Amino acid sequence: MAINYEELMQAKSTGVEASWGDRETMLYALGIGFMRDPMDTRELQFAYENDLKAVPTMATVIGWGASSTMARSGINYLMVVHGEQRLTLHKPLPSAATVLIDERVIGAFDKGKDKGAVIVIEKVLRDKKSNDKLCTLVGTTFARGDGGFGGPKDGAPAPHTLPTRAPDLSHECDTRPDQAFIYALSGDRNPLHRDPNVAKMAGFPRPILHGLCTYGTACRAVISSVCKYDAQKITGFDVRFSSPVFPGETIVTEMWVDGSVVSFRSKVKERDVVVLNNGKCTLG
Repeated sequence: MAINYEELMQAKSTGVEASWGDRETMLYALGIGFMRDPMDTRELQFAYENDLKAVPTMATVIGWGASSTMARSGINYLMVVHGEQRLTLHKPLPSAATVLIDERVIGAFDKGKDKGAVIVIEKVLRDKKSNDKLCTLVGTTFARGDGGFGGPKDGAPAPHTLPTRAPDLSHECDTRPDQAFIYALSGDRNPLHRDPNVAKMAGFPRPILHGLCTYGTACRAVISSVCKYDAQKITGFDVRFSSPVFPGETIVTEMWVDGSVVSFRSKVKERDVVVLNNGKCTLG
């Protein structure tokens, strides 16, 4: 079934309820690699219920799969990859809360019959008690097999431009061979990341790490280096996904610090491949 542009642009859901507590907050932190060293007391705040703090990028997994906004899009999900992820935090993300989620399609762009389609979805999380906005997420889906549906070709969000000078900082984060299995427990059960047969059907030699796990790992690098473990300094975290990571590889994040903006990109050390590009972390 081909994409129906008019129908897709009307797709939305409002007031979908989702909750999380300390268990989910700690599990997410472990899923992106915190507490590799159980004696690192600086990281305890993210994985121990005593004065627990949420990692900002956990916002991307809250209410995972609760909305049906994309259900009638007509895209081939086996050919889908995450293109970009943008996150704006209006308030620090709490370690436990109940929220209402509003989601809508804000753009659909036709790159051509053999070039795929780009679909942009906005998701807003509101605290159920106060109705205050906690965060706004804008995610771009690249549907590799769904171009040629007749939508507009131009207008997709422009990526952040990285500085041309050498990076100011570099931080290595390992991933475990079983990382995708741990991260999947935060919500994304896509078999592409765990089932070798499904990975081969999608054109990969073996399961790949969730793009949002790589995204969270880059946030871990910024928290550990630039923020000196004060994660609540982060008010925005945007990135473009450029290549997959295989679980067990080492992610090296290069950073440029210019006042309240940290530009970044991440590479796989073993293959010298850029996996996240055009990164922009905003500090409050």
